[in-house]
Amino acid sequence: MTARRQVSRPTMSRAEVDAFLGEQRVCRVATVSREGVPHVTPMWFVWDGSALWLYSLTRSRRWADLEHDPRIAAVVDAGGAFDELRGVELSGRAEFVGEVPRTGMPHGALREVERAYARQYLDLPELPHDGLHGWVRLGPRAIRTWDFRKLTEPHWPFSAASRPGREPGPAREEG
Repeated sequence: MTARRQVSRPTMSRAEVDAFLGEQRVCRVATVSREGVPHVTPMWFVWDGSALWLYSLTRSRRWADLEHDPRIAAVVDAGGAFDELRGVELSGRAEFVGEVPRTGMPHGALREVERAYARQYLDLPELPHDGLHGWVRLGPRAIRTWDFRKLTEPHWPFSAASRPGREPGPAREEG
């Protein structure tokens, strides 16, 4: 059996994770169907410092997957060139919070989450409830991070900074 080589990679601190998740707008959420088929979808989210909150359609494949199997993972990432990549992967079990579908009945755990979601995505002070969505809370059992901006050596040919004749920065259009 071949030993697997462990590669050291730069990670984010807890404060960096909180700041990063506070500034990003889209995550990719992974669930598993009854048949074991993975399903990944982009979603808006709210990070409250301890959990990722998702406002999901209750008649979606994602919701059905989570009703059957609450295992869930989400990735939030940013960057273009290799040495600009950074991100957070959260995995755990989904918890449905509040009435399903959500109609706006008072719920202490949702008060600030709904306000944050409404401000961040809808530019409203309060979240309007449509009777089609419900809240999913991902309280992560594991958080994995990476921040390749912290790499100290160029990783040719992957980093923008190490390409001959190319200045670091946004990609140029060729042609």
